[in-house]
Amino acid sequence: MLRTHNNGELRLANVNQTVTLCGWVQRIRDKGGMIWIDLRDRYGITQLMLEEGKTSKEALDIARSLGREFVISATGPVVERLSKNDKIATGDVEVKIESLSILNPAKLPPFLIEDETDGGDDIRMKYRYLDLRRNPVRANLQLRHQVARFTRQYLDDQSFIEVETPVLIKSTPEGARDFVVPSRMNPGEFYALPQSPQTFKQLLMVSGFDRYYQIVKCFRDEDLRADRQPEFTQIDCEMSFIEQEDILQMFEGLARHLFKQVKGIDLESVPRMTYANAMKYYGSDKPDTRFEMKFVELKGEESDLTSGKDFQVFDSAGLVVGIAAKGCAEYTRKQVDELTDFVKRPQVGAKGLVTVRYNTDGSIKSSVDKFYTEEDLKKWVAAFDAEPGDLLLILSGEGDKVRKQLNELRLEMGSRLGLRNSDNYSCLWVVDFPLLEYGEEENRWFAMHHPFTSPKPEDLGYLESGDFGKIRANAYDLVINGVEVGGGSIRIFQKDLQAKMFEVLGFSDEEAKHQFGFLMDAFEYGAPPHGGLAFGFDRLCSLFGGSDSIRDFIAFPKNNSGRDVMIDSPSAIADAQLNELKIKTTV
Repeated sequence: MLRTHNNGELRLANVNQTVTLCGWVQRIRDKGGMIWIDLRDRYGITQLMLEEGKTSKEALDIARSLGREFVISATGPVVERLSKNDKIATGDVEVKIESLSILNPAKLPPFLIEDETDGGDDIRMKYRYLDLRRNPVRANLQLRHQVARFTRQYLDDQSFIEVETPVLIKSTPEGARDFVVPSRMNPGEFYALPQSPQTFKQLLMVSGFDRYYQIVKCFRDEDLRADRQPEFTQIDCEMSFIEQEDILQMFEGLARHLFKQVKGIDLESVPRMTYANAMKYYGSDKPDTRFEMKFVELKGEESDLTSGKDFQVFDSAGLVVGIAAKGCAEYTRKQVDELTDFVKRPQVGAKGLVTVRYNTDGSIKSSVDKFYTEEDLKKWVAAFDAEPGDLLLILSGEGDKVRKQLNELRLEMGSRLGLRNSDNYSCLWVVDFPLLEYGEEENRWFAMHHPFTSPKPEDLGYLESGDFGKIRANAYDLVINGVEVGGGSIRIFQKDLQAKMFEVLGFSDEEAKHQFGFLMDAFEYGAPPHGGLAFGFDRLCSLFGGSDSIRDFIAFPKNNSGRDVMIDSPSAIADAQLNELKIKTTV
């Protein structure tokens, strides 16, 4: 080894030992008679010291020739520091240099390799190998390693076996767009990269591997955002001879194990909420339950406190619904206008916002006083169970559309009021999703999860009667802080039921056989009842790390255009390669 110790290792117990350290120059301080060098590696920083008259001229000359990020080796005894630094683990000691050598010089980096860098996202992504030297980025990857290690530990203890599945597979029409790979040996034919190992893990259940897992790369050609990348990682799991409750208990256990081992948090039992209630009270199938602010209907299926007052906006609406923002009655006109502008953004899509102030003196003032009496508004306040000092924020429109708009406003208010602290965690199982959703443009039904999700046994009658919108799925999502971290379902394992599902989804017998004939055939050879779940590994890491972006927890991520600007990918390939693959481009 070129070094005897790493740069985060030395303590007072090492004083008088002669050591050799290697690493990168973090900074140099030359005070004339004394030179200090902060030497860095992934373990930490050690201060090196050189002194005129006591250190060789050769070592002093080398020290004065160093620049940031030079790779060096230094040898000398460990001594106690006179001026200690309690901000670093090695702050009680320093190394008094006897010999110093440059292992490799370095160009001046395009941004500071510091915790608080001066580099923007674009330049740091271009020089990602330099960005990875920074403590926060390195800590994110170390956290990712810990999550993977403790995941394997838990699943190993539960008798799961890790099995690798193919990366070059067959393209399927359901779900997101596939990334495709041409086959040179089979001209005109293509592989696809897996969106998930779904069919393979089901085949493993048919094979008798009753507890499978894999920390696996998946690929989806879809538009990107902070929590999406074209290639991402899942903790993919499947079990046989189980029911939904077994899955929920098993993987709630995994979540509890990870929270304890990674964050030191004892996670309480995870509550459950139906999809219908999640949409009714939060307007989202992944509600952020760190704070309440539940939806209250003023006009809907169960009540109507708004109609007949000549306010056309509410009279013409199918749903009038709102939230109570605690302690916000004193919001200024400017603050209320900001909220109105927020809901009118294209991303939200509301036409306007009605406000009701329940003042601390008990008076009520609204933006629709022209239409509603104080007695009317008192009924609204009572419906919201509001208290003096609260501000009611009300939207109107049609069904799920207005609920989704109000969800955006609720999250905005949660952020403004400091209720979405990343150090607080609230977990939730969302269950009883619809099995199918209707695509108006395509004029057909789509699987809300995937074609292999089983209906609730008690809803099978709707499958025969054609009431497809009433069928609930044997499906479940784990939501943490408003982020869908994991999801799965109990699978269809009978050939006839799977064939019926393909029929409802618009597959002809030929198409179903072409796409999934291998799975249908396998079901004829004794397929067990089975189900599973996949955690979004990158999302889980970002939640534990207190970040909204999964990019921060991936060593070499793509940007929002799906490009790796460091290696300049994707890129064109040579005509010779295209000819060999029998491919012509139209761009």
